Amino acid sequence: MKKIVIASNNAGKLREISRILEPLAIEAMPQGAFGVPECPEPHVTFVENCIAKARHASAHTGLPALADDSGICVSALNGAPGVYSARFAGEPKSDARNNDKLIESLKGQSDRRAHYYCVMVYVRYADDPTPIIAEGAWHGEIIDTPRGDGGFGYDPYFLLPHLGQTGAELPQDEKNAISHRGQALRTLVERLKALD
Repeated sequence: MKKIVIASNNAGKLREISRILEPLAIEAMPQGAFGVPECPEPHVTFVENCIAKARHASAHTGLPALADDSGICVSALNGAPGVYSARFAGEPKSDARNNDKLIESLKGQSDRRAHYYCVMVYVRYADDPTPIIAEGAWHGEIIDTPRGDGGFGYDPYFLLPHLGQTGAELPQDEKNAISHRGQALRTLVERLKALD
């Protein structure tokens, strides 16, 4: 199996990514397994943060690296929380506090449109001049009352109107088939296959 480092320690992301990469004989190891410290994310765009994280993980491990930067963008909040999705309510990171802040921020708003956005970057080595970049978007709306106990992050509040379910109510395989991360990862996988 080919070994790559995933530039994340987020258990939910790691599960989703590993499931999709496993059939390709790619062993995805979290950066924490190598003692890689968290990478600063000073940029205001997903793609810039993602490239920085991939290069950081590869530089520390000497392995090819895959990074994901993703978050939820809410129309009525001018795209917020965006790149700050994981830390929307400050440190330490907390899904519960982030969701509370999101619902509070949307009080009185009739426009509940939102989309998850994901960028994935694969680098063969830390200074790879041609990183592979893929993206995906998953559209829905924010509801006030959480539903479901699957997923993570904002999933219990992210309703998919055409399905009548939240991201947290979907079975994992169904979520992977339609989510922003699933879309980005499948695009990335197709581009990786083209390299062989």
